[in-house]
This record gives sequence, structure tokens and C-alpha cells, in this order.
Amino acid sequence: MLMDSGTRRVTGSRLIDHDGVVREGDFLLHEDGSFSPSIGDEDVLEVIDGSELLITRSLQNWHTHLPMTLNRSMGEGMALMDWLQTSIFPSERNLTPELASIGTRASVAEMISGGTTFACDMYHFPSAIAPIVADSGIRGIVCGPTTDWPPAEEGEGDSGNAIRELESMIRSGPLGSGRVEIGIATHAVYTCSEEVLRKASEMSRELGARLHIHTSETREEVTECHEKTGMYPIEYLDSIDYFTEGTVCAHCGWVTKKEMRILAANDSHAVHCPVSNQKLACGGTMSYPAMIEAGVDVRLGTDGAASNNGLDMRAEAKTASLIQRHDHWDATILDPVETWQLATKGSSDWVTWDLADIRMRPRGRRSRRVISNLIYSGTRCLDVFVDGFAIRRSGKTLTLNEERVSLDLEEAAQDYYSEI
Repeated sequence: MLMDSGTRRVTGSRLIDHDGVVREGDFLLHEDGSFSPSIGDEDVLEVIDGSELLITRSLQNWHTHLPMTLNRSMGEGMALMDWLQTSIFPSERNLTPELASIGTRASVAEMISGGTTFACDMYHFPSAIAPIVADSGIRGIVCGPTTDWPPAEEGEGDSGNAIRELESMIRSGPLGSGRVEIGIATHAVYTCSEEVLRKASEMSRELGARLHIHTSETREEVTECHEKTGMYPIEYLDSIDYFTEGTVCAHCGWVTKKEMRILAANDSHAVHCPVSNQKLACGGTMSYPAMIEAGVDVRLGTDGAASNNGLDMRAEAKTASLIQRHDHWDATILDPVETWQLATKGSSDWVTWDLADIRMRPRGRRSRRVISNLIYSGTRCLDVFVDGFAIRRSGKTLTLNEERVSLDLEEAAQDYYSEI
């Protein structure tokens, strides 16, 4: 349950907004996501001693599969397609709305504990996922599939139930006072027919819902698409008029400059998922400099807890910075400020971090080292504020019982894997 919303005064603190500048002093954190200096006599909901706090914008996770916390550390040491075919897809045959709810609750609790207040999700049973995201107090775009799960056996037609349910959810409008939207998931060009892709795009235009797809994650995917269509995946999607405003394209590790221009022209989001790509040895990494040069809007995401083993966006930001520098032989790419801007882009929420943690020292003159320490060394997330509501305070999440969520996940996993 959310506590009262209101303006909070944080005293003697340090604050970093989107510009990356470290400010010191007393601050008011307003319900609308803005901040202002405090003179000390304002009417506020509460006063927080910020002497050992760093205030920043919250992290934003632009590609998730929230229920897949159920699959964490499953199928280790396998290549992507082997991992999918022999580990993930068979287990997902056991997936139920109840199990999806349990996995989602665990993922959301994990994200809140790490200072993340937004997830753009793609998974089955969106009607089981979206209410949990909304009740937790965070923001999200919950994208559901347009075809049945499990898929129909060969020779059987799709029932159409999934698309009807998804359309009904979209028409019902956002959840959580507008914080959680419903979108449309199309897994990838190698799992979706042209008919399915076109239908999803038509729905997106008609209903004003966001599209979400995996694109050019592996060399094999790109090669197969070219052999089949004579085009690379993003070219192919463009040729069938798939893209709508703000389409979310996850991975983009094997993308030509022509395809980057297509993404930019369609105002698409390219989501960098460096930890997942490296763990599954995809071989290709999104070229951040080339994407930026082409005018593409780049975001950051963890992918699911199965291919990442975690949902820690601070760690994802660190990895993004390191792999881009490494791959391009250029230590100036994604400096600490730009890295943090990438990880928090679009945030209107606030989190506080524990400055007393030894990993945050030395702070440097006028705390100029704290943003680097936060990205590369880390610390504990103490408070999370969304729309003026506190959903985490002093290291404890208020909207979810982490201990109960943890025990439910452990029990659910036993049933989930029972037939594998």
C-alpha cells in the first residue's frame, strides 16, 4: 500500500539531476518529480536527514521479462539458441498466470531494492503482470503477445484469445493512476510470421499502444533473415511497415548503419542489454557511438533475470560503459555522467543512496567523485519516491514484503521445474 504523497525536505544532502551536476544543500523533492532548494520553512510531508545520502534520478529498465526470475541461473553455460530450445522454452510450457504473478512480484521487489522505478516488459500473461507492477508503485509498459501460450500444435489454428484479451486490456486504459501502460509484444522475426507482425503493428496504430520486439540479437538471426527475405531484420521490419511511434527494439547487436537510420527515422528506442548479450556469447554488441551518430534514441535494459542473473541497472550501466570503451578502444566513451544519463533517461522519480558505504569513498572535493563511485563501485539503495509516494524507506520496501516474496518464489520454482 502506498503511503501519503507529498513534498519532502532532504537536508544537508547531495543531489544529481539529469545534467549530472552534483549539488549540495537542502532540497525539496516535489510530487511532480521536480526539485528546488529549500529555505527551511516550507510545509512538507516529512524532513529527511540527507547528510549521508546521495539523491539521484531513478534507474529505468527498458527491456525485461519479469516472470523469468523463476528461471534465474537455469541452463548456465549454454549458447542462446540451445539455452532457449532445451532450457527456457520447455520450462515455459509449465507457465501459468499464478506462476507469472509470483515471478513478477519477485522481479519488481528486486528492481525497487536497486533503485529502478520503470520496466518495459515483454512476456506471457500480461493480465497477471500489470496489476502487480501497478500495485508496487513503480511505472511500466507491460507488453503482451498476440498469440496463444503455449503455441498451438502444428496443424491447429491460434484461438485468438490472447489477442482479444490484450486488446481489451489496452482499451481499458493504464493502471496505477496512469503509471502502467499496456503494450504489444512480438518476440522476434524468427518466431513471428509476417502476418503476426503486421497484425501487431495494425493494433499499435489503432489503439495507440507501444510495440516491443527483439531485433538482431545474434549473427544467426541476422543471417537467417537475410537468407529468407534478402534483408536484415530491421530492414525487413521496415519493409512490412512494422514500426510505429516509440517501438522498443531490444539488443540491436548486429545492425548496419542503414538499419540505424531506419530506427532513427521511426523514432524507435534501441535497448542496449550488455550483460545478457555477453553471458549468452552473442558475439555482437550494440555500437553506442554509431547509434548516437545516426540519431537513434538508445536506452538501457537488463533483459530477463534468466539471461542476466539479475535486474541490477546500476551494474548494467557499469557494464555498458566498460564494453563500449573496450570494443571501440576508446576510454572517453560513456563517461560517468553520460552513463548515468543513459541509465536514468526519462526518469521523473527520485532515489537515495547510502553515502556512508565505504564503496562511496573518497567522495572528492565537492563530492565530484560520487557519481563514478556509484556506477563503478556501488552502494545500497535506501529510499525510492514515485509521484511523491515513498515505496521504499531506509532500506525497506513498503509496497512488497520481500521476505514473503522470496519464500513464494522458492516454492513456486519447485513446481515450475517439476516436469523438466
